[in-house]
Amino acid sequence: MRNSPSKNEPGGGHSRNFTNWSPFVKSSGFGISPNRSYALLSLLTLLIVGAFISTRILLDPTVLLEKEAVTTKTRSHTIFPKYPPPTPVTTQSPKPEFTLHCSANDTNATCPRNNYPATASFGEDAPTATCPDYFRWIHEDLRPWAKTGITREALERAKKTANFRLAIVGGRVYVEKFQDAFQTRDVFTIWGFLQLLRKYPGKIPDLELMFDCVDWPVVRALDFAGVDAPSPPPLFRYCGNEETLDIVFPDWSFWGWSEVNIKPWESLLKELREGNERSTWINREPYAYWKGNPSVAETRQDLMKCNVSEEHEWNARVYAQDWIRESKEGYKQSDLASQCHHRYKIYIEGSAWSVSEKYILACDSVTLLVKPHYYDFFTRGLLPAHHYWPVREHDKCRSIKFAVHWGNSHIQKAQDIGKTASEFIQQELKMDYVYDYMYHLLTGYAKLLQFKPEIPQNAMEICSETMACPRSGNERKFMTESLVKHPAETGPCAMPPPYDPASFYAVEKRKQSTTKRILQWEMKYWNKQNQTGS
Repeated sequence: MRNSPSKNEPGGGHSRNFTNWSPFVKSSGFGISPNRSYALLSLLTLLIVGAFISTRILLDPTVLLEKEAVTTKTRSHTIFPKYPPPTPVTTQSPKPEFTLHCSANDTNATCPRNNYPATASFGEDAPTATCPDYFRWIHEDLRPWAKTGITREALERAKKTANFRLAIVGGRVYVEKFQDAFQTRDVFTIWGFLQLLRKYPGKIPDLELMFDCVDWPVVRALDFAGVDAPSPPPLFRYCGNEETLDIVFPDWSFWGWSEVNIKPWESLLKELREGNERSTWINREPYAYWKGNPSVAETRQDLMKCNVSEEHEWNARVYAQDWIRESKEGYKQSDLASQCHHRYKIYIEGSAWSVSEKYILACDSVTLLVKPHYYDFFTRGLLPAHHYWPVREHDKCRSIKFAVHWGNSHIQKAQDIGKTASEFIQQELKMDYVYDYMYHLLTGYAKLLQFKPEIPQNAMEICSETMACPRSGNERKFMTESLVKHPAETGPCAMPPPYDPASFYAVEKRKQSTTKRILQWEMKYWNKQNQTGS
């Protein structure tokens, strides 16, 4: 490397190499004295010999290699100190998977022993992520029993409308069936409990509960109000409303809905994500889309009037779903992942809440939410103008037309609403969080029990083998697909704290004020349309 010029040497650079010649040069001319000539000749001889020796040394390949080695060592310690040597690649052995143990005689399947780990290996104090905010509603759903606890007498009162009693004792599941549920709702709900125990073996406390698979909540809050009123019966179901105290639990379709060929949630969530990638929001049809069964509720029949006609263009494209015909034709027209082709999708309740809400929210489209009367376990975490656009219940057509007009006039904001909703579904409603919600709800519920859970007298032990092995078709297919094949390696997410009165009020106030503001925009829009006659 070239040395830098010294601050004390005049001229610097290359000129400094010639300054030492000045004593040998006469200032008056080029004549040189004999003594000085001898000295000059000696100096020149020494310089030539030194240059020759230096050149031989510098050109010696051994010296060059040694210099390169020293330079390389120096660079590794000085020039690149920030970059550590690459970490050696280690190959981890795959996690062992525990599949179904089905025998040739599947109709007499029994629960095998010692074929699955008895407990999960993660530590109780292992750091985990905080659960999504909608988990806070677990505290609210269990609040009616916070002071009194749950007695056996209260539990037995829940039997009146329950489809089954489920007990977990010593990590094993026992079911006492009271009445058949619609289709296979009870079957896949119980399957969900079994998979939870496979995900977190040894972590679910002993408990007994009653489960009602019918849509409508029945535990009316007014019946249990007042100082002398009895505690409400603890009854699990898929949805609730503001007037009831039913305990909300994830619905059966997370493990598959065999009758209408809807796959388990983990598989379907991936397909919905891939479906979104097939078309960008801006390139989708600029209308609101709905497809479903209108015969289950008057409000859906009313929605059918919003379809495009010769007299009206309500910016809606709505279709009646014929499930009988679909089943005969192989469900070619009901693939949910292929229905994300409109900028807007309508959610409307049926006889009560509908499982379709999560599929609609996952589409990247703006969800036009017709005013709901029911909620499920996650929808209380949704916010208007953030995850969805509110639509009037009793003036649907005009409300939908305005919503589509607003979105097509505010492209970026509309896209943001659709994207926020689908990200919520993909990230905060993934199957791991569904299981974690079940875990925290059941753990909190078990702590309230004022009696020791026991195996019901008329119950049968149920396990994954006794449920899946005797089945065929979609039922067997979806159970195999949604089977948890090994225990979790990390613990469930950390529960957020319950709402304090101020924060609870703030959330509800935000929902109400945002909805009110949007409906005011809608009213102004239609007043202007009426004035202009358009």
